[in-house]
Amino acid sequence: MKRTIKYIVAIVFLFSFSGCEKGLDPTFYGSLNPTVFPSTESEFEAYMLESYIPFTFRWGYEQNGNWYYTFFSPEEGVVPLFDFPTDLLSVFTAWGDGGTYWESKSRGNFIPLTGQSVSTTHFEKVRFVTRITKTIEDLEKTDIIQDEDFRKQLISEAKVARGWTMLFLLQLYGPVPVIVDPEQVGNPDAEGDLTRPDRSDFVSWIVADLEYAAENIAEVAPDYGRFNKGLVRTLLMRLYMNEKDFVKAEEVGREITSMGYSLVDDYASLFREATERNSETIFAISCDPESQGRGTDGNFNSFSWNVYPDGRSWAQIYGASWKFYDSFDPSDKRRELLMGVYTSADGTVYDRTNMIGAVINKFPPEGPNAYQGNDFPVARYADVLLLLAEAISENNNGPTQEAIDLVDMVRERAGIADLTDSDTGSKQAFNDAILRERGWELYFEGQRLPDLRRHEKWPSALDGIPGKNPGPSYFPLPQYAVLEGLVQNEGY
Repeated sequence: MKRTIKYIVAIVFLFSFSGCEKGLDPTFYGSLNPTVFPSTESEFEAYMLESYIPFTFRWGYEQNGNWYYTFFSPEEGVVPLFDFPTDLLSVFTAWGDGGTYWESKSRGNFIPLTGQSVSTTHFEKVRFVTRITKTIEDLEKTDIIQDEDFRKQLISEAKVARGWTMLFLLQLYGPVPVIVDPEQVGNPDAEGDLTRPDRSDFVSWIVADLEYAAENIAEVAPDYGRFNKGLVRTLLMRLYMNEKDFVKAEEVGREITSMGYSLVDDYASLFREATERNSETIFAISCDPESQGRGTDGNFNSFSWNVYPDGRSWAQIYGASWKFYDSFDPSDKRRELLMGVYTSADGTVYDRTNMIGAVINKFPPEGPNAYQGNDFPVARYADVLLLLAEAISENNNGPTQEAIDLVDMVRERAGIADLTDSDTGSKQAFNDAILRERGWELYFEGQRLPDLRRHEKWPSALDGIPGKNPGPSYFPLPQYAVLEGLVQNEGY
């Protein structure tokens, strides 16, 4: 049993916070009373662990009568948000009106999402930012914690949660109003202010949180499944790449390469329960094979319910587009986790004539239960190597031999030839080669939409996939917030 995730899930029931639909204010139930809770260092640790709630792999969580999705929910997490709309996956139409949100995301057209409710939009995570701001202040001010290194560790974990939440919000919507100053928590004017901040200010708040954590968090987490230094640096690198600050991205990438990570020999092993802890996975969402989708269970991997065309799944919601499947070198080992032909238990053969796309078998069901224990990798060394190669090329106005070698390391593990001269003949050719490589390496890991934006390939990358109808690459803010005065994203 993976204790940490069970522990974090239990914390959900110790604290409650919510808020009305107006402004950014959370409602706090009870006061922080050291004579009650938390009154020891270990209780402050439990208090901090509430910050992990959006980073669990579950359907979502309920608090104060509202339902919220996590950033890794199988329905509204990184795969449906950042992979489903792109060139990696096919359009899903099987459920008609009952699958409106599924279908619109799969088409790459997010206009129907303007009608999302408090319970279905990640915009509500602005309240979570406020909540963590209060948590950080409590950790900083309490005299109960005597061990200053322990205090810094807890503050670092909370700041990772806040910084990562803001990074997700930035990638989904662009900058949105958040409260990072504890003196503004509870201030009606601040909490009612829906003015969107400048992008530079918003990015600086994320950087401040992640840089503090990079300086103070443990390189090896206190428990498996908790944040670590490698994750923090990877998030910083992704932020800098997102903002096209390639100089800082290269600096952080080089720091990560000195931390002892290395590629594993077998790509498929990265996604198997027996080998999910390895030299390449920097951080993963830890899943418990005994969790079966119930609200009080720990994390679970439910992808097998969404990828097969027969009765093993509710439906083949996620199918790799045939364009993407055909883009692989046939000898690429990574394509072996995609099934162009699938035979069901009753002998029915599924192929291009009766499947929406290739079966994604990246997280195969391995146990006897309906849900799986395969951990979901969030940060991998291969991802870092490809980002670093891109940053080096950008900083040198074209690929250096070092940058080329970094990409070839990833290709060698996949069993395919090194990049060709045409792939490396110019900065643009190299960028195009890296974007293809990142698709082959990271499919179904929730990285594609930010990659397409950065490479300015949205929406052109979706050409040739039937049914794709892309609109703006940023998601719309919910209409209820726009009616309160929030400025909507362009295109909606």
